[in-house]
Amino acid sequence: MSIKVIVAAHKKYWMPTDPVYLPVHVGAEGKASIGYTPDNTGDNISSKNPHFCELTGLYWAWKNLDADYLGLVHYRRYFTRKEVHNIEAKKDQILTEKEWQQLLAEHTVIVPDKRKYYIETNRSHYNHAHHREGLDVTEQIIKEQYPEYLPAFEKVMNRTWAHMFNMFVMRRDLYNDYMQWMFSILFELERRVDITGWGIYESRIYGFVSELLLDVWLEYNHIDYAEQNVSFMEKQDWIKKGGAFLKRKLFGH
Repeated sequence: MSIKVIVAAHKKYWMPTDPVYLPVHVGAEGKASIGYTPDNTGDNISSKNPHFCELTGLYWAWKNLDADYLGLVHYRRYFTRKEVHNIEAKKDQILTEKEWQQLLAEHTVIVPDKRKYYIETNRSHYNHAHHREGLDVTEQIIKEQYPEYLPAFEKVMNRTWAHMFNMFVMRRDLYNDYMQWMFSILFELERRVDITGWGIYESRIYGFVSELLLDVWLEYNHIDYAEQNVSFMEKQDWIKKGGAFLKRKLFGH
């Protein structure tokens, strides 16, 4: 069983040494090398990184890597055995190749533990945090091009939890299917939504929308997945995060 998990990064940072991980410089097009595998070789969409975020890494892996299982983590966010508070200790909790082999022998897809919003749905959370065109136009595209997915889309939008961060590891055939479906929707969304004048954060629309598309695809295709803990490799300011959440809830993005 060959497994390759790319580590999406846009700057030099600490990286795990386990051979299952491949550091990838996302958005490498036009940028100086940072010593990681660039995502602007072969068939790629590296130049779209300001708006597609880590998806340029997922696309590059889809088109250019050969492995039985493929996936993505972030340079500051990894799948781990359990949550600990010390940053150095978190590094020791990152899953190894052997552990990935054990997990994937039992499940075809591994995703992060649910992120729970409690007081609002995925749709209301998205609309409070971002321009609502993102999901509205995506829904229209699904109605037109993948109508069979619409009930799953509506179900996911009405949930109060989601598997976020565009992090997952999955069997190659499923990875291929998901990439084909997801990018066909996102490229059409790119054609239909005019983001001229949007700020740097909001112009990352395709990355934001894709986080919710994963659950739509899992739901419709009845995929056998398992959840795994995710650890952030830097200290989090939860008071600031909570304040920002409430501000969006009350006043919008």
